[in-house]
Amino acid sequence: MTVTETGTGADTERVRESLREVVDPCSAATGSNLDVVELGLVKSVDVEDGHVDVELQLTTPACTMHPYFIREIEREAGALPGVESVAVDTDDGTEWTEEMMSEAAKRRREETLDGYEARYGDAAEST
Repeated sequence: MTVTETGTGADTERVRESLREVVDPCSAATGSNLDVVELGLVKSVDVEDGHVDVELQLTTPACTMHPYFIREIEREAGALPGVESVAVDTDDGTEWTEEMMSEAAKRRREETLDGYEARYGDAAEST
């Protein structure tokens, strides 16, 4: 059950908003800088009595970034007023698809890929 606290304490929306600061390192490496929320990686956020539970979906079973994600989610959510503890659970990375991305993230990713195609496409053809 998701419990939303009122006043100055954390609620699910504040936590989700704070998680927009957690950028996927793989997307950063390509220049698209997509965060875990817009990538559709945040499956759920529960807030109750100062404790935050985040369920995170990985993009692949081979993801080596899950310790980074856990550390950054704990840091961002833990910095919110009223948050005393944060727990992050991850899945095995077998269920994520590109359809889980927000429309804005899909557009930004496509623009980044188009930029690479424009920049390197001709070079690849001439080799």
